[in-house]
Amino acid sequence: MQRNYVVPVWAGAVTGLVAAGVALGTALLVSGFVRLEAFPVLAVGDATVDVTPAPIKDWAISTLGESDRAVLVAGVLVVLAGFAAFIGVQAGRRLAWGLAGLGLFGAIGILAVLTRPDARLTDVLPTLVGVAAGAGALTWLTRRSTRPADSTGPLVEHSAERPAVMWPGGAPAVFDRRRLLTGVTGSVVVAGASALIGREIGGRRTVDAARTRVALPAPRFPAKPLPAGADLGIKGLTPFVTSNEAFYRVHTALVVPQVDPAAWKLRIHGMVDRPIEVTYAELLKMPLTEADITLTCVSNEVGGPLVGNARWLGVRMAEMLRRSGVRADADMLLSTSSDGFTCGTPLDVVMDGRDALFAIAMNGEALPVEHGFPVRQVVPGLYGYVSATKWVVDVKVTRFDRDEAYWTPRGWAAQAPIKTQSRIDLPRAGDTIKPGRTAIAGVAWAQHTGVDAVEVRIDRGEWRQARLAQVPGPDTWRQWAFDWDATPGEHTVEVRATDAAGRTQTERRTRPTPDGASGWHTITVTVA
Repeated sequence: MQRNYVVPVWAGAVTGLVAAGVALGTALLVSGFVRLEAFPVLAVGDATVDVTPAPIKDWAISTLGESDRAVLVAGVLVVLAGFAAFIGVQAGRRLAWGLAGLGLFGAIGILAVLTRPDARLTDVLPTLVGVAAGAGALTWLTRRSTRPADSTGPLVEHSAERPAVMWPGGAPAVFDRRRLLTGVTGSVVVAGASALIGREIGGRRTVDAARTRVALPAPRFPAKPLPAGADLGIKGLTPFVTSNEAFYRVHTALVVPQVDPAAWKLRIHGMVDRPIEVTYAELLKMPLTEADITLTCVSNEVGGPLVGNARWLGVRMAEMLRRSGVRADADMLLSTSSDGFTCGTPLDVVMDGRDALFAIAMNGEALPVEHGFPVRQVVPGLYGYVSATKWVVDVKVTRFDRDEAYWTPRGWAAQAPIKTQSRIDLPRAGDTIKPGRTAIAGVAWAQHTGVDAVEVRIDRGEWRQARLAQVPGPDTWRQWAFDWDATPGEHTVEVRATDAAGRTQTERRTRPTPDGASGWHTITVTVA
C-alpha cells in the first residue's frame, strides 16, 4: 500500500542526494563495461555544448581555456545535486513524487545519450541501470527514515499540511535519525565503490596499452635537425618545442574518445573517383613525413596561450587524396572525428605542397590520446577548427556551398587562415622589475608564411627591431628578444610582427570571432 512518509526537509534532501550518488556511481560502473561516453552526465554536458549559443562558448574558451569542460561538468553536477535534493524532499512527503522526479532525470539522460552523433543503442544501459539503482536507494532510505512509534523517540509533529503517517496496525510514524544516517553511510560507500570500480574498468578499457605498443616507423622524409639558434635559451621564454603535456587542448568532447587502433579506419569518399578505406596498420606502412608545425586555436586572444609548436609525423594528406582521385570541382574536405565533430578544410591549402598530414606521432612518440590518437589532422597555416581534426575517421570530399562543418553555423568563418601574431612572454603583465638592462622576449607566428621581423616599443616611442631566433621553416613560431635599459616608473610595452610577405600586423584589436583575434599585445610593468 502507498504510504506518505513525513520526514524533515534536511533529511529528505540528504536522502535525495545520496540516492543520486548511488545512481551516478552505478551508471559510471556500467559505463566502464559499455563505454565512458555513455555516462549520462557527460552526455548531458555534450548536449549542453551543442545547444549553447556561440558567444557563450567563445567566452568559456577564452576565459576558462582548457578548464571549460571541467567547469561545464561541475555545473551539470551542481544542477543535478539541486534537483536530487528536491526529489528527496518530495519523496519524504510522498514516495511516488520522488520516484517520478528520478524518472524524469533518467529520461533526460537517455535523450541526451541517444542524440549524440555516435550513439549506440547500448549507450542507454548506464542510465537505465543507474536510475533503477537510484530508485531502489531512494525507496529504501525514505522508508528507513521512519519507524512505528514506541516509547522512545519524539513523534513527528502533524498538521493539516503535514498529515499523520500511520504504519500498519494504526501506530503513528516517527522519524528515526539514527536509522537514516546508518543507511546513508552504507549507500555512500556503495556509490563511491561503484564509481571507483567503474573508472578503473573504464581505464583498463582505454587505448593507453595499445598506444604504448605502437612501434613508429622511421620517416621516409625526415625533418631537418633544428637550427642551433632556434631556442634563445632565455629563462621564462616559451621553449621552441612545446612538450606534449604542455600543448594546449581545446575540443568539444567532454570525455576524450578512446579509439582502438586495431579497429580504426579512415574513409575518404564523396567527390572522388575511387573511395578508399585505410586501416591503422596500412597507414603505418605508407611513406611518412616529419615536420615542425605550430598549431593555433582560433579562440586564442591576443597574447593568449592557445598556441603550441611540435614535431609531427604522418602521411601527407595530399598523397591520400590523389589516390582517391579528387574531382576538379571539389573545394572542401569535411572531416569527422570519432565523436561526431566535423571540420571543413579548404582543399587547395591541403594540395598546395605544404606539410598537411594525417599525423600519427607528436614529438617522437605516438599521439597522446588527448591529442587525437590514433590519427589526427595537422595543416599548417589554418586555425585548428578548420584543419586539426582529432581522432579523425572520415573525410568527405565536397564543396563549401553544399556542406557545413560544426563551427560554421555557430558564427565562425568557413575558411580561416591564421593571422600574424606576436606575444610578450617576459616580463609578464603587472610584473615589478629592477632598473637596468632587462630582456623583453616572446614568440611570434605567421604560418604558412613565416615571421620576417619583430618590433618592440616602450611608452609609445619609436619601434625598435628585436633579434630573432632561427627557424626550420615558415610553419613554426619564432622566438624573439629585445634588450631594454629599464628606468624607474610605470611603462607600457608593445610588440608587433611582420611576416615574410611584408605584411605588418594591424593595431586594430578584434575578438576571435569570426576568424581569429588581431591587435598588438600590450603589457604594463613597473620598474622599481
